[in-house]
Amino acid sequence: MNIIMLGAPGAGKGTQAAVLCEHFGIPTISTGNMIREALKNGTEMGLKAKSFMDEGKLVPDEVVIGIVKERLAEDDCKKGFILDGFPRTIPQAEALDAMGVEIQYVINIDVSDERIINRMSGRRVCENCGRPYHLVNLKPSKEGICDDCGGTLVQRKDDHPDTVLARLDVYHKETEPLADYYDKQGKLINVEGQDEVDTTTDLILKEIEA
Repeated sequence: MNIIMLGAPGAGKGTQAAVLCEHFGIPTISTGNMIREALKNGTEMGLKAKSFMDEGKLVPDEVVIGIVKERLAEDDCKKGFILDGFPRTIPQAEALDAMGVEIQYVINIDVSDERIINRMSGRRVCENCGRPYHLVNLKPSKEGICDDCGGTLVQRKDDHPDTVLARLDVYHKETEPLADYYDKQGKLINVEGQDEVDTTTDLILKEIEA
């Protein structure tokens, strides 16, 4: 079973991918991990990616697609895989189709921008040990102080509302059109993201296993 996860930053698609990976016994493949692995292994495409990264440039589509092709050819993908973070654009999706990769399900986790901004802007992390917190859902015992080590809780730059808005803007322009692209292929499953991970998972499995 080959699956693509879609959803805006902060919608929880990475968490859902990890849960589904365990449920189906297939690997989750993220773009970031793929590039890091290709760099580590010194593959042809990994070395190409390194040349762009060393110059502070974005890794171009053709190199990312080459890395995806290398990764999907590995033995652990024979029974299936879950792609998280790829494709991000219509051209990348078209390239995936051109590679002959058969996708059965594209799961789009739908969460409103307002909920995402509230969810992400409330996140805090201990600057000392890295333990995560949330101002609403996972409060520390003492405001601004880590329960584990007493370190100061800080807001990561990625979680600042202005940064979240900018990331959502890019998502709506570049990635959201993929939902329509895969809907026309009859592969799209739209699921409204819930506050509880297990509830969202149940909705996804109900659609897949119907």
